[in-house]
Amino acid sequence: MKILVLNSGSSSLKYQVIDMSTQEVLAKGYFERIGHPNSFLTHKVKGKAHKFEHPAKNHEQAIAFVLDRLTNANYGVIKLEELGGIGHRVVHGGEKFSNSVEINQQVIEEIKKCSDLAPLHNPACILGIEACKKLMPTLKMVAVFDTAFHQTIAKEKYIYPIPYEYYEKYKIRKYGFHGTSHQYVSHRVAQIMGKEIEQLKIVNCHLGQGCSVCAIKNGKSVETSMGLTPLAGIPMGSRSGDLDPSILTYLMKKEKLSIEDMNFILNKQSGVYGISGISVDFRDIETEAQSGGKKAQLALEVFHYLTATYIVQCVVAMGGIDVLTFTAGVGEKGPISRKAICEQLRFLGVEIDDEKNKIRGKEAQLSTNESKVKIYTIPTNEELMIAKETLKIVNQNNN
Repeated sequence: MKILVLNSGSSSLKYQVIDMSTQEVLAKGYFERIGHPNSFLTHKVKGKAHKFEHPAKNHEQAIAFVLDRLTNANYGVIKLEELGGIGHRVVHGGEKFSNSVEINQQVIEEIKKCSDLAPLHNPACILGIEACKKLMPTLKMVAVFDTAFHQTIAKEKYIYPIPYEYYEKYKIRKYGFHGTSHQYVSHRVAQIMGKEIEQLKIVNCHLGQGCSVCAIKNGKSVETSMGLTPLAGIPMGSRSGDLDPSILTYLMKKEKLSIEDMNFILNKQSGVYGISGISVDFRDIETEAQSGGKKAQLALEVFHYLTATYIVQCVVAMGGIDVLTFTAGVGEKGPISRKAICEQLRFLGVEIDDEKNKIRGKEAQLSTNESKVKIYTIPTNEELMIAKETLKIVNQNNN
């Protein structure tokens, strides 16, 4: 069966077509600037990229053009009737969804209700779902939620210490994100180690432009760093992570900032970019630090320290640790950050091998033979995880 995986942004669309019999990516692409006059598609087949400048006023027009490319004699890889389902990445499923589900009108309405919790992501996803309904009305669609994997976290770990009525009225609590990535990496490392995932206590570090740390015990998420929104936890490319909440009110008063102003600062001007003043790209910051840039070095030290402290919190949540994994851009390709984080965890028996740690972008064991905790870098594959979930749901509902 072939699965189409879609990730809809407010003005963008990412996609992959995966042959589930071989797990081969047949085609993938990125449609940018949807709704703008100069929108364009980058469509990749067999490692070759094809760029098409094509006006798309909305997601329906964008998806229609993508389908045309996927079935085109020159650039195509499938016939539409070969598709067995469509998997949609949905950022926020609230408390309603603890698993992936087949999409119907009731599911769409529930996703809309969660839009207040993910105003930049859920409405865009709805646009993609509605477009697919119009273009492919008979094809089964599945919603795969970033938050679903974390619905196994215990209540004492997800309730915030604010008046309980706000949880009852608005469902303000820790939800966690990057669930498909944490799920994929934890299962993959268990497979590599030749162990049942139920036997392992894993801490996975998804470190990229967005960052989160997750404790996975017996295959279930029991703690994670992100919270009500993806702004919480460790500092990221441009997101602040956790702060003393009084900082917000203090700055808003001193600088006469609106809620929108403060939200922009926390999401777009903070994190390692805010401290370094250089870039959201860790490679740029590392280069500046190596040239003697003190603020760049400070940004890295803050990031490494706070990541290590969240790893320890995850160890507490599980009562131990067997495996430490790194994934996403920095986790897969950042030996400097991996080493700096691991060195602060030596008291746990974490020992990283400098030679093994030179690897970039490949699956590899990084720990020394003497390390009490196994260390791995595992490139994440959220699209494959979404495709697997979609195939599972489609097969279940066909039986």
